Amino acid sequence: MANIKSAKKRILVDRRNAERNKAVKSCVKTAVKKVYAAIEDGNKAEAEAALKNATSIISKAKSKGVFHAKTASRKISRLTLAVNKLD
Repeated sequence: MANIKSAKKRILVDRRNAERNKAVKSCVKTAVKKVYAAIEDGNKAEAEAALKNATSIISKAKSKGVFHAKTASRKISRLTLAVNKLD
């Protein structure tokens, strides 16, 4: 257990940030699953709408620092390719 005041505060801040990051990552996973579910159904219009939503959520996660920029780009790229193959 931390004895120094700044170390105690750091523990609290890390816990709060971890909870926020976990919530954001969970939201991203849900959005990605919705895109793949629409692809499985073969519904192009629904997949494109879900892709637009997922792209927005992933970009927000990147701007908050939850995802590295290249990780976010890779996720968006893979989703876009999967939707574009749906013809």
